Amino acid sequence: MAVRMIVRTFSELCITAGALIVLFVAYVMFWTGVQAESATAGQIDTLQQEWVEQPVPDATAAPPPPPKAYTPGRGIAVMYVPRLGGKWEWPVLEGTSPAVLKKGLGHYAATARLGETGNFSVAGHRRTYGDPFKDFPRLRPGDAVVLTDGTTWYTYRITTKPYRTVPTDVGVIDPVPRPLRKNAAGFDRPGRYLTLTTCEPEWGSSHRLIAWGRLDATHPVTQGKPPALAG
Repeated sequence: MAVRMIVRTFSELCITAGALIVLFVAYVMFWTGVQAESATAGQIDTLQQEWVEQPVPDATAAPPPPPKAYTPGRGIAVMYVPRLGGKWEWPVLEGTSPAVLKKGLGHYAATARLGETGNFSVAGHRRTYGDPFKDFPRLRPGDAVVLTDGTTWYTYRITTKPYRTVPTDVGVIDPVPRPLRKNAAGFDRPGRYLTLTTCEPEWGSSHRLIAWGRLDATHPVTQGKPPALAG
């Protein structure tokens, strides 16, 4: 009798544990994506509304003041990567905290501003919260990464295949990228660079995948979409 009770109790615990595991997997694979879709759409809507309301620069006026510092947690740009899909569109927010990366991509706060000399560096989830960088390994040299801040289009071009490294390889986001593997980035002097980072392997975080790019072109949003997005 006692053995039967133990077996029954153990079986019930296994069933309960299995149900919890299934619910957790469903949450990770499905519900975080639903949350991310709503959050990212909200971030893009907010940015676009701010851009509509911002004053149009007066070409005859005195030089404008230096741009304000990015506000932690706030949207700063929208990114497009045609290689990752025609509908791939993600907001870039300031900071890389877990809370920020639930809403979109995150700009490393210590790195350069968009389009400026230095290294504009961005992190994103490989999986969960919309899987923004799920297809990161598909990136190839020459691929366009296009961003807009509401006034200007910035077209960067990927210069390397994804580079696999460890989380402590922080030199990948230096102003002139200095990864542990010498010359992996291919840059040896100041420039206007882009670094994209995500987790590796696909469902883990023991390593990182890195892709670097260089600013290729800029033009005002009033001239329409850049050639990289024209198709």
